[in-house]
Amino acid sequence: MNNDSNNNAAPAPAADTTFPAAWQPALDHSAYLRQLLSCRGELVPILAESWQRPLTAADLEEWIAQAAPADEEALKPVLRRLRQRVMAHLIIRDLAAAAPLQEVVETMTLLADITTNFALDFVHRSLVQQYGEPLDSQGRPQRLLVVGMGKLGGRELNVSSDVDYIFVYPEEGQTAGRADGGGQVDNYDFFHRLGKRLIIALGDLTADGQVFRVDMRLRPNGDSGPLVCSLDALENYFITQGREWERYAWIKARVMNAGANDVNNWGPVLSQTGRPFVFRKYLDFGAINAMRDLHAQIRREVARKDMANHVKLGPGGIREIEFIAQVFQLIRGGRDTALQIRPTLQVLALLPERGLMAQEAVDELSTAYDFLRRLEHRLQYVADQQTHSLPEDAEGQARIARSMGFPDYPALLAVLDGHRQRVSLHFEAVFAEPEAPSSQSETLTALWQGALECDGAQEKFAGLGFADVQDSLERLQAFRDGARYQQLPASNRERMDALGPRLIEAAAATPTPDLTLSRCLAFLEAIGRRGAYLALLQQYPQALKKVAELIGGSSWAAEYLTRHPILLDELLDPRLLEVATDWQRFRRELRRALDECAGDTEREMDLLREMHHAQVFRLLAQDLAGLHSIEKISDHLTELADIMVAETVRLCWGKLKTRHREEPVFAVIGYGKLGGKELGYASDLDIIFLFDEKKDTAQEAEEVYARLAQRVNTWLSSQTPAGLLFETDLRLRPNGDSGLMVSSLASFREYQLHSAWVWEHQALTRARFVAGDTDVGRGFDAIREEILRQPRDRAKLKEEVLAMRQKMIDANASDAETVARGEFDIKQDPGGIIDVEFIIQYLVLGHAHEHLELTGNLGNIALLGIAARLGLIPAALAEPVQNAYRDYRRLQHAKRLNGSPKSRVARDSVAERIAAVRALWEEVFKG
Repeated sequence: MNNDSNNNAAPAPAADTTFPAAWQPALDHSAYLRQLLSCRGELVPILAESWQRPLTAADLEEWIAQAAPADEEALKPVLRRLRQRVMAHLIIRDLAAAAPLQEVVETMTLLADITTNFALDFVHRSLVQQYGEPLDSQGRPQRLLVVGMGKLGGRELNVSSDVDYIFVYPEEGQTAGRADGGGQVDNYDFFHRLGKRLIIALGDLTADGQVFRVDMRLRPNGDSGPLVCSLDALENYFITQGREWERYAWIKARVMNAGANDVNNWGPVLSQTGRPFVFRKYLDFGAINAMRDLHAQIRREVARKDMANHVKLGPGGIREIEFIAQVFQLIRGGRDTALQIRPTLQVLALLPERGLMAQEAVDELSTAYDFLRRLEHRLQYVADQQTHSLPEDAEGQARIARSMGFPDYPALLAVLDGHRQRVSLHFEAVFAEPEAPSSQSETLTALWQGALECDGAQEKFAGLGFADVQDSLERLQAFRDGARYQQLPASNRERMDALGPRLIEAAAATPTPDLTLSRCLAFLEAIGRRGAYLALLQQYPQALKKVAELIGGSSWAAEYLTRHPILLDELLDPRLLEVATDWQRFRRELRRALDECAGDTEREMDLLREMHHAQVFRLLAQDLAGLHSIEKISDHLTELADIMVAETVRLCWGKLKTRHREEPVFAVIGYGKLGGKELGYASDLDIIFLFDEKKDTAQEAEEVYARLAQRVNTWLSSQTPAGLLFETDLRLRPNGDSGLMVSSLASFREYQLHSAWVWEHQALTRARFVAGDTDVGRGFDAIREEILRQPRDRAKLKEEVLAMRQKMIDANASDAETVARGEFDIKQDPGGIIDVEFIIQYLVLGHAHEHLELTGNLGNIALLGIAARLGLIPAALAEPVQNAYRDYRRLQHAKRLNGSPKSRVARDSVAERIAAVRALWEEVFKG
């Protein structure tokens, strides 16, 4: 900082000038303000009238309009004197504690926007008189697009800031020329002249100073690149030459004249051009290394120049807070568009709700940012200099302490150091290098690289806990020799080799090291060309450990993660194992995310899948950690499915071109596992579609709802780049595959009363309203209750239920050879799950006309208890079957988690459960 005594001793305003007492802190602090008011006394009454309120864009525009400069030389003092007025206004308000930080930075940004656009228009008109309008390929006039970068782009400009510009013009071509036929030039020449004269209008140092120092070094190829470039040239640069640090710079890029002055709406086109370069479609964890390297360069420069007291670039300074916000934007902004906003504090505020940072950390960073930015401004107010360094002289230190509200400089320094220490801690937590290698890292590296002799390698592997040492060594060798590994790009191979030793160590720490290593190698092979995922696992070793635990614990988890490696990000969320899922919050987050991409069908479908997969993965991690019962897992999976179906109906209705009403009188009904709230991880959805013709008399209603049903089914069951949402089965609708896609409530009731088979009534016992219009849902519930409570000939019902069960046994139960091997299918074989379900379905259909409580969709275990309490079955037989059903479901679930297509177990291991089910079966169906 310049502590020139001449600045500190700037002359005071004339003795007969009186100021409001509230101005005194500003006058005491700022030599620049004292000098300005002494030289430009006419500002005093203007400030006296306006200082108690924030300046508006209208205030600034009116000032320029009243001056009405006639040429570019006359323009310069007008713009500079406007800046003087704004600076005086802000210094007075800020040091009188009347202007919060947001007002200060917004007012400076307004000044930049208004002066830039006014000068741009002024110079443009002047050049048009010489060369005519620059035209695009359709003969339309073009305008130079001025892109504000850095704090200017983020509307966070400080009070003595440079402005970082990039100049872009829409298309190559030529100007129209003058009316006399002369003066035609290429568009590039026109805009190059325009850019140079704009820089002069704002940046020339005159007797009135500058408006802003203009920095053009962020343009493509920096100082060696052309001053202006076309949109096509910029896009080509991004694709072929754009560097990681430029992605960081472009986060805050903003087209400053994208409003009324952008006559052909090129601003949004430019924004769209830059977005894919900055924000990748995938989770880009490679960005963290690039930003770590950039920060290291800054740290080295700070150390070289002894800038420890630099509040922007020094340790714990403003730049570190900005880096924290921006690294999350670079990593996740492509998938979470809410993170594409520019202001630092607004980005930080989004991080806790996404589980990316703790609220306490964000609060500390936000408070530090406010403190550091206000301190930065006070350093700059003294002499209107672009400085960020704390004063070294006693007088300067005392001045800056008073302006910040402290009694002395040590008191200021104590608070400042506290903020900087907390910022540094949070910065290190985000950007710290991966944890140091373990004590056996050399051995692990040698194992990964195959650098040990056979006997030595076997000994080391055995020492780590591997059982089938030779097989694991051969798998490692096959991985390294495989084409996928050999053909990896060099950067990916480097990351893979950094991960390999840690992978061996992580696998060794699981209960099944050999199996885990095999599955993990297959997983790494599948994601090897996705550098971002390798970077994530390299950056976060704890994520690699969790991957090993999950993959080692479940083959289904291994396959799921391999299909959807984007889910690796979920492993970084500290809330991963929080079992109390807030489904209302999830609904809000899903709706918000869908609203952000409204109209983009492909993205909406992918987003439904991504958010569904993420929640399934969270439940899977909690399940494998033993945090949920099978019933609770099913409850959560069912709730998740209900939400997804409801959002799908909403989105699909909005996309129908022909809609005869605002909201559809339409409902989705779930059967089977969805209806009974017993969904597993990969369960199909058995669904039908209903509408209420009494509430919807439009002639075309059935046709419209048929299209809606078809679209809902397509959205649910289509494979997209993000994967599959659900397999669906519509065969339970009236008349099955030959029936209509959608039924009215009346026709559904008619069918159930007069045409449905008994097995369809059995299915109805496990049916419920899932999504759509609640009145239609209530209508379905009434029909369901009516059908279930019909008096039935129990002997005939028993006969039909037994006949259906025998058909299923003949088609699906274990054959004689399987039985002879002592195997038992816990779902299909007599004494298994289906027997329990048929018992309950028979009891409901046979007795619900007498007992309303049997019609509740409460789950099979609860219904068994109700039947026992009503005396329909012996309580002594009911409880063992409840336990058997619970155990069967748990066994079935475990089998599926480890890839067993058939739910077969050793018959001896469940003999007691089989006997309990068969005893109740005989009791219910005796005779």
